[in-house]
Amino acid sequence: MRLLLVEDDLDLIHTLEKDLERAGYAVDVANDGVDAKFLGCEGIYDVVVLDLGLPKLNGLEVLKYWRNKGLLLPVIVLTARDTWHERIDGFKAGADDYLGKPFHVEELLARLNAVLQRSNNNAPSKTLKKQGLVLDSTTQSVTLDIGTTHELTGVEFRLLRYFMSHSGKILSKSTLTDHVYDFDSDKDSNVIEVYVKRLRKIIGKHRIETRRGQGYIFKDI
Repeated sequence: MRLLLVEDDLDLIHTLEKDLERAGYAVDVANDGVDAKFLGCEGIYDVVVLDLGLPKLNGLEVLKYWRNKGLLLPVIVLTARDTWHERIDGFKAGADDYLGKPFHVEELLARLNAVLQRSNNNAPSKTLKKQGLVLDSTTQSVTLDIGTTHELTGVEFRLLRYFMSHSGKILSKSTLTDHVYDFDSDKDSNVIEVYVKRLRKIIGKHRIETRRGQGYIFKDI
């Protein structure tokens, strides 16, 4: 999953970026509201962590802009704990959840997982279950229906999570590339083929179908 972190506190960015990447997210950062406003419209993010106190354009205005444009991407708003009115304003503007500063990264990860599960019509859980597979976001591993568990690399985990969250849909290589890698990564779409082959060896070739000229389908059976 690809995440947009909108924050101007450089120390917090440095810490969160590492924690989020370890948790299996491809992370891009916007340091002000203007950059965030336009990046959010790119259609490449699965979730946003949005601070309200931003330079150039405050986070509330950014969120309102996205919602007025019809963008439904999940947004977790960061606020100071004593500014209850900001939380109310954030929900009115279309926030999916909020988290008060300071916070523990474990709580942020739990809330991210919950809003992503809800956005894909799944009950909030640390695991994602499809086709007899159980994907665990805590251990970044997948358990097969025969009971064996396999640890995944960061890219394998992000790719399988995206497949399982969009089962039954045709996903082009460019779409997968956009949602698995951040801006700083080498985005050779041919690399996706390599990772699809690796996933097929782990979970079974029959689970990921190739549609020639279109992309791949994680079969929802």
